[in-house]
Amino acid sequence: MPTRRVKLDRIDRRILDDLQENGRMTNVDLARRAGISAPPCLRRVRALEEAGFIRGYHADIAPELLGYELTVFALIGLSSQAKADLQKFEQLVESWPEVRECHMLAGEADFLLKVVAENWDAYKTFVDERLTAAPNVNHVKTMQVLQTTKHRPGVPIDVDAVDEE
Repeated sequence: MPTRRVKLDRIDRRILDDLQENGRMTNVDLARRAGISAPPCLRRVRALEEAGFIRGYHADIAPELLGYELTVFALIGLSSQAKADLQKFEQLVESWPEVRECHMLAGEADFLLKVVAENWDAYKTFVDERLTAAPNVNHVKTMQVLQTTKHRPGVPIDVDAVDEE
């Protein structure tokens, strides 16, 4: 959780943009790209972490190389949208490793899940034994990913924006 407000200048935005693109970039390379020396660059990275701008560093794993050939988005409708029921569903979803993302929605469905599975049989087992068997789940609408054209985590960062005052 953010501890304090950090004013972002061009250097901070450059650091965020570069780390978002390559979280393994060395501090020396990051500093060079930002136009500053390594010690103040590291201090800025730590400040951005402490302020909550940087939440973590993750590897982008190729799911197919680990046997996950299927990616599915599932729209979930619950029977009740009471706060306690929504929270119980979210807690249950946390225990399912196949679910890689869970988003609460406004509109026709209550949740959007991103699910990975080895194949259709594995996904069907997940749906039958866990998802539709879960309390309060009223309906599930599945959409299979055929191809991912763009996968860009994070947010667009305008490095050249005018500095905040």
